[in-house]
Amino acid sequence: MVQSSKFDPDRALAHKYPETTYSYTERDAVIYALGVGACGRDAIDADELKFVYHENGQQHIQVLPTFAALFSLGSMEDGLDLPGLQFDPRLLLHGQQYIEVYKPFPSNASLINKVSLAGLHDKGKAAILEIETKSYLKESGELLCMNRLTAFLRGAGGFSNSGHPFSYSNYPTNQVPVVKIPKKQPFAVFEDSVQPSQALLYRLSGDYNPLHSDPTIAKIAGFSRPILHGLCTLGFAVRAITKCICRGDATNIKSISGRFLLHVYPGETLVTEMWFEGLRVIYQVKVKERNRAVLSGFVDIHRLASSL
Repeated sequence: MVQSSKFDPDRALAHKYPETTYSYTERDAVIYALGVGACGRDAIDADELKFVYHENGQQHIQVLPTFAALFSLGSMEDGLDLPGLQFDPRLLLHGQQYIEVYKPFPSNASLINKVSLAGLHDKGKAAILEIETKSYLKESGELLCMNRLTAFLRGAGGFSNSGHPFSYSNYPTNQVPVVKIPKKQPFAVFEDSVQPSQALLYRLSGDYNPLHSDPTIAKIAGFSRPILHGLCTLGFAVRAITKCICRGDATNIKSISGRFLLHVYPGETLVTEMWFEGLRVIYQVKVKERNRAVLSGFVDIHRLASSL
């Protein structure tokens, strides 16, 4: 293997992440729900009020399943840094996010996160890095959820022999299949407005990257103004599926996969299209104003709502 001077995959593979803890309160879950648009169109929406308020005297709020993505961010204090891995963080692209939910999220909890390197691939001009985080309830030790984050590190590839490109994966390649958008009409379509201040609200959940709030940084990165967090767009999409397919029951969601295709500007309109394939919902999100697809993926559910 021919290794570049800036990337030593053997050191990266040998690295062991330390266990970390992550705690959240009901207030954190509510701020997150508001950050991904819950009750943004209707403050008394019966399908969404449960995520931000103790509706009808309920003791605890429900927690949106995409809230799990925060556990992954909180488990890596040094970001995606690995021994033997050097890259320009300004050239990092968040490519995909995959989440498996094993039990409904408590409204507040203390978690233990176990992080591992799930994949590392040389794509020539870029490297693909996959980080897996398993989150366990600290009190009981039960596995709550799993996150797998895929990042494209532009300029970090070319560290292996061109005839035998380096590729490492510790999970089956068919676990997260490539989604093909059906050509037939969608089963459901949900339109939602991203408020101009949406990124400023979403950042309160812990992603303080100035690309999403600082106009100067955004212009340096090549954007006309700050862009929305990709995980915020994912939250909008899964919330649309929760409303349209699960009739507001977030506990019906089993797994989530999202592939980020294009940026979204706060103030734009998101249109989520949904198709059924058994108990899998294929979805695509488009920006209405530009008619461009920005996100696609699937959501697996436990059961069909009786009213569908």
